[in-house]
Amino acid sequence: MSLLHLSPDVARALKDRAPVVALESTIITHGMPWPQNLEMARSVEAAIRDAGATPATIAVLEGKLCVGLDDAQLEQLAQTKGAAKLSRADMAVCMARGGTGATTVAATMIAARLAGIEVFATGGIGGAHRGAETSFDISADLQELAQTPVTVVAAGAKAILDLPKTLEVLETLGVPVIAYGQAQLPAFWSRDAGLAAPLRADTAAEIARAQRMRAALGLPGGQLVANPIPVEAEIPRSEMDPIIARAMADAATHRITGKAVTPYLLQRIYELTGGRSLEANIALVLNNARLGAAIARELASLPAT
Repeated sequence: MSLLHLSPDVARALKDRAPVVALESTIITHGMPWPQNLEMARSVEAAIRDAGATPATIAVLEGKLCVGLDDAQLEQLAQTKGAAKLSRADMAVCMARGGTGATTVAATMIAARLAGIEVFATGGIGGAHRGAETSFDISADLQELAQTPVTVVAAGAKAILDLPKTLEVLETLGVPVIAYGQAQLPAFWSRDAGLAAPLRADTAAEIARAQRMRAALGLPGGQLVANPIPVEAEIPRSEMDPIIARAMADAATHRITGKAVTPYLLQRIYELTGGRSLEANIALVLNNARLGAAIARELASLPAT
């Protein structure tokens, strides 16, 4: 029994060693409302194709780990209510039960590795939540970056997190954090998190060569490429910080915990910004998709290790 169900386009591209970019699905089921989620998913896939690569949106559908969805599957997923939010711990159980679930960063990286896809574009990764020093609430995304050899392009960690602690955990785990085109770490909706990036790269070719070098050295894990949101779509940190604080206070008042925290905060921030956060989110995902495609093209031009 094959664990993976590759779409014809993805199977063909992988066979030809052509560039492929993996895409997660929790952004569709848990990150954006209908119908913007479907419009975003279609736009991101189109942006990757326009940039010369093949998109591979990943999800578990009725127990099948699908790598690459057709338009009907995308639309069905975008309208699915109650889809599981799958990470390393629960993806296998969902598949064994024949369930349907959307893949987080960690689960998408696992599926991408199994399929032989080297690059994954997303919005923002998970990380250390605020108060993690007492709650120990740290996303499995960080451990996944430390052990699964996939380059992840994101606009940094989600700004609702404790970004300094997230950066410290990534450093401890030995994950390269590479800011693209600037010296500062971006903060999702904002271009500057107020933190210096540990590493910087100005071209997709540099990032691709670094990935190949990690493999040659036998180093486990992937790379996090922190790609700042386009200037015209940015919501400055000075504006976002009080909005995030208000949303977090509301979450505490309503006793929102666990996996429900991030979707709640994103929805509350959407309300508090009058929809601007969603517009920025779509812009940064598209931006990351284009960079992911550029890195995938460079990797396809390099010898495999």
